[in-house]
Amino acid sequence: MALLLRSLARQGGLISRTQSCLLYRHAVPMGTSSKDEMQTFWDKNSRLNRPMSPHITIYRWSIPMMMSISHRGTGVALSSGISLFALSALVLPGDFTSHLDLVRSLSLGPALIYSAKFALAFPVMYHSLNGFRHLMWDMGKGFRIPDVYRSGYTVIALTLLTSVALAAL
Repeated sequence: MALLLRSLARQGGLISRTQSCLLYRHAVPMGTSSKDEMQTFWDKNSRLNRPMSPHITIYRWSIPMMMSISHRGTGVALSSGISLFALSALVLPGDFTSHLDLVRSLSLGPALIYSAKFALAFPVMYHSLNGFRHLMWDMGKGFRIPDVYRSGYTVIALTLLTSVALAAL
C-alpha cells in the first residue's frame, strides 16, 4: 500500500523525496547531503563488519560462471589476435605465402603443428558455439537451471569435438 501511495503521489508531484521516504519508514533528514548519507552507510557497514562488496572469492564456482568468464576471455583474445594479425600484415615485409613458407621451413613436428592448430581452433569454436547459446537465451529459451547446465555441457563437448576435427584438417 505504501508503495502504491508513494508512486501515485510522486507522479503527481504531491509529495517531496523526504515525505516519500517516510512512506517507506526510512526518513532522510532535511538538509542531509549525499556525503553525510554515504558516511553513515559506511560507518554502519564498518560497525557490522560487513565486506565492502560481494567478491568473487565468496561465490561457489559453477559451470555457467566459468563459461561466462571464458566467453568474455575468448572474445578479448580473439579480437586482440585478429587486431595483431592485421597490424602485422600491414607492418611486416612480404605476403602471407612467404610467411607460410617460413613456418614450413622450420620443420616443426606433426604433434606441434596439430597442437598449434588446436590452440587456434579451440577459442574460435568455443566462442562461436557459446555465442549461439547466448542467442538462444536472447530468444528467451533455456533459462531453467537444468537447461543452462545441459547447454553448457553441450557447448563444451561440441567445442572439443569440432576443435579436434578442425585441427586434424
